[in-house]
Amino acid sequence: MWTILGSSRLLAACFPVWRPLLRNNTSLASIQTVLKLQEKKCNSVVYPTRDLEKLLSPDIDRSNFRLFDPTIEEITTAESLFRPTAKHVIDFVTSAIRMDHTPELQQPEVCFIGRSNVGKSSLIKALFALVPGIEVRVSKTPGHTKKMNFFKVGKAFTLVDMPGYGYRAPEDFTEMVEAYIQERRNLKRTFLLVDGSIGIQEADLIAIEMCEEFGIPYAMVMTKMDRSRPAVLVTQYMQIHEFIKSQTQGCFPQPFIVSSLHFSGIHLLRCFIAHVTGNLQKVS
Repeated sequence: MWTILGSSRLLAACFPVWRPLLRNNTSLASIQTVLKLQEKKCNSVVYPTRDLEKLLSPDIDRSNFRLFDPTIEEITTAESLFRPTAKHVIDFVTSAIRMDHTPELQQPEVCFIGRSNVGKSSLIKALFALVPGIEVRVSKTPGHTKKMNFFKVGKAFTLVDMPGYGYRAPEDFTEMVEAYIQERRNLKRTFLLVDGSIGIQEADLIAIEMCEEFGIPYAMVMTKMDRSRPAVLVTQYMQIHEFIKSQTQGCFPQPFIVSSLHFSGIHLLRCFIAHVTGNLQKVS
């Protein structure tokens, strides 16, 4: 716990609670109680699906719930990839509307796709929350992202924010996205975002079929988990979990759930990105 608290500004916000306790000569038992509460809170933020599991009956198969279940130490290691330094620059690179406009980068790449207004840009902004001044445009207007936006994370990997599909999507969306995921040789994983409050929609099925048709490794990310009551969220989670199991071939069996507002699941997703781009063991 001490490691993760020191590695993230969000979780480190819990740390100041110790100063008044120590100044007031608070008993060891009281401090231990606070520690347990803070540890529980941190675990809920880092591993949000564990709270959902508590709502399920004991006989439900959980074999795919924790396929990617990193330790706190591994998450802390991955966090350093998302923290800029003088030698590890994280910044927006360029935008492109066609493949011949995309930057020629050799490092591993991940991309994010999803319906318009699914919270894609908000999620990317949350992933880059440790980078002061980085420009990730977030709009309340659906279909705001019209181009492929490239963000370079040092020499580790590139993250690409793709235009939203569905409502107000660019006219050449299909041509743009299909060409990218089919031709981009250094693409390691596509993250397909689904609104966690309403589940998989018809427009999402088109994106899923596209990934399946081209044999692209992808993972589903449930966004906006803060907008649903736990009972609704766990129902949507189980439906998506079953959909992945029964109707997909290239999708990672474990869906991720995130809240860009409360930062839940962001650390785990960062760690998975570090893992699929081959950087998790490289970071010191």
